[in-house]
Amino acid sequence: MRIGYGYDVHQLVENRRLILGGVDIQHKTGLLGHSDADVLVHAIMDSILGALALGDIGKHFPDTDMKYKDIDSMILLQAVYNIMLENGYEVGNIDATVAAQNPKLAPYINEMRKNISDTLSTTIDNISVKATTTEKLGFEGREEGISATCVCLLKKID
Repeated sequence: MRIGYGYDVHQLVENRRLILGGVDIQHKTGLLGHSDADVLVHAIMDSILGALALGDIGKHFPDTDMKYKDIDSMILLQAVYNIMLENGYEVGNIDATVAAQNPKLAPYINEMRKNISDTLSTTIDNISVKATTTEKLGFEGREEGISATCVCLLKKID
């Protein structure tokens, strides 16, 4: 078994879509980034790559490469899934937390979990996504950005 940790943060800005866990969430601002800036999926990818000791998403999908401009992060998650399989591992479980003052994410959590579990070819009960506010503290609390953390357990494929 291998354990990995991931973290990502993106700034909230006007005129961008807010995508979290592959879900398009209606909100007055969205996340700024080279890709669709899905902080949740980025943290998950970094946790998987970290568990495999293969660097981070910047190494695999650099923001200097225009083929990743505005790309759907679920496509990148599929690529990380393929890397995981090539290295002989599968998901044991994933536990992720999104920190955002607004919008409230509870109505979207199950769809996020399903998107992630489908892409990683695992059952939804192996994917935990939680949301929290920061009680108006820090950049998340001031609604300047959203962050996500993730831990994953990978297990060797028999």
